[in-house]
Amino acid sequence: MNFSDVLKQLNQASAFELFRMRAAINRVLEQPRWVAAIRARLRVGQTVEYFDSEANAACQALILELRRKQVLVVEVATEKRWLIPYAAINLDGADVQIREQARRGLGRNEVAVGEVVGFLDREQRERSGQIARLNDKTVTLLCGGQRWRVSYALLHRIVDGRAFDGEESLPKLDR
Repeated sequence: MNFSDVLKQLNQASAFELFRMRAAINRVLEQPRWVAAIRARLRVGQTVEYFDSEANAACQALILELRRKQVLVVEVATEKRWLIPYAAINLDGADVQIREQARRGLGRNEVAVGEVVGFLDREQRERSGQIARLNDKTVTLLCGGQRWRVSYALLHRIVDGRAFDGEESLPKLDR
């Protein structure tokens, strides 16, 4: 499924149409046949990948308990316990990246918590930082021990592997 095309269509829908669509999708996902099909492939103690919609990223987790409508897991990276819906589990290894065609910068669906991205600060200095939180219109970045709120439109991918954790990028060489 091409999520970029789906997002384009969704952006043209009204809020009411989106609400109706979400209700319909939720009803389909809650049908016992979907839950049973996924549950049949899971076992307590199994390591799975699930999609965390808040972080917009895939996470590794260990299954602790299979419940009627949800799965109790412990996230491998943080050791936090979560109840997640069966449908959030990525059994087939599907690509979870949603790539938007943004006019400039990066879109909310193109970044994830923990990624390192760059931006130009107010003095037009190149900065980079690790994404700590995804907000509606901005990201919260950890840059050199400080928190920055930066618009998605101002973000870019980091190509220089030496620029990390809030350090200013090295000056560009003249050729």
